[in-house]
Amino acid sequence: MRLASIPVTTIDPSLDGLRLEVREFLQRRLGGLTRAARASNWQGVDPQFSRDLGARGWIGMTWPRCYGGHERSSLERYVVTEELLAAGAPVRAHWIGDRQTGPMLLRYGSEEQRERVLPGIARGEFIVCAGMSEPNAGSDLASARCRATRVADGWVINGSKIWTSLAHLAHYMVALLRTDPNPESKHAGLSQFLIDMRTPGIQVRTIRDLRGHPHLNEVFFDDVHVPHGALIGQEGDGWKQVTHELAFERSGPERYLSSIQLLVDMLNSGTRENERQAVSLGRLVAELVTLRNMSVGVAAMLGRDEDPSLAAAIVKDLGGSFEQRIPEVAHELFDVEPGFADSELSSVLGVTERAAPSSSLRGGTREILRGIIARGLALR
Repeated sequence: MRLASIPVTTIDPSLDGLRLEVREFLQRRLGGLTRAARASNWQGVDPQFSRDLGARGWIGMTWPRCYGGHERSSLERYVVTEELLAAGAPVRAHWIGDRQTGPMLLRYGSEEQRERVLPGIARGEFIVCAGMSEPNAGSDLASARCRATRVADGWVINGSKIWTSLAHLAHYMVALLRTDPNPESKHAGLSQFLIDMRTPGIQVRTIRDLRGHPHLNEVFFDDVHVPHGALIGQEGDGWKQVTHELAFERSGPERYLSSIQLLVDMLNSGTRENERQAVSLGRLVAELVTLRNMSVGVAAMLGRDEDPSLAAAIVKDLGGSFEQRIPEVAHELFDVEPGFADSELSSVLGVTERAAPSSSLRGGTREILRGIIARGLALR
């Protein structure tokens, strides 16, 4: 059996200056943000805030300068990301583009695709959505049936995607499509495409989540024609590309900091004299620190261009369970019900409890992740 290994990594104290710079900026920019708004964390959408971050060089931090990046280290990017999440900043508008689209295009995209899209993402101007999940397929991305058929002057796309975050606002979609209808295995015959969301034939229908937010969508493709240049990398390499992309999605600090506002409020509301509170909250903090250490280790692996797929799946699985347990602990320790009074713990619980179910869905369900982990450890 091969054991999973995540390297022990520390963030150098020399980055404390960057951390303080980000905190000061966030204090000025978000000083009046309510606790309930902070609890929405990385799901908050504010295109102007994303453009402000871009102007400061805090998007596309690790990318080459020729594509609008800043050639900084993966751990510098981690420091900025961690501070944004801890403050509950509304980062969703640039999140997918910065976290996964940019690195994927740098590895697999054409020069034309990089020059067209990456500078706009780095400036915080382009919103990108990920067209992965499909109706009746759950988290099994390899069951994709949305088709791209080659024609003389490009490709014609038919089918649909679902749970596509921010598709109603997006400028571009990176879509996983089936280009071979009769592959040797379901993981073969898949390709990724960079699609301009203004292309005729694309229809977006919004789905509201449990909090009433309209950030999820269904996307329908009806004879959507895209040029040959929309293909990312080589035809048939889609599965290899998307699994590399998912390593960026699954391992970041959003996998343990999405519910941080509720944990902070519980720590501020609890007392050391209450042994039950002290023990339960102490366990949560210990688990938080462990997850952070694992996530930082994966960030270092990404910075060295190592394959972190197995480690990222472990971080995502453990992080999702951790985040779903936080509102349960709030109920047990403080006998509080979810509400919307902004000055009370209940307001933050109200937001967090409605968001918690998605922790074990976005980025792959527990069943999918544990299958990946079992295969990676040679257990199946």
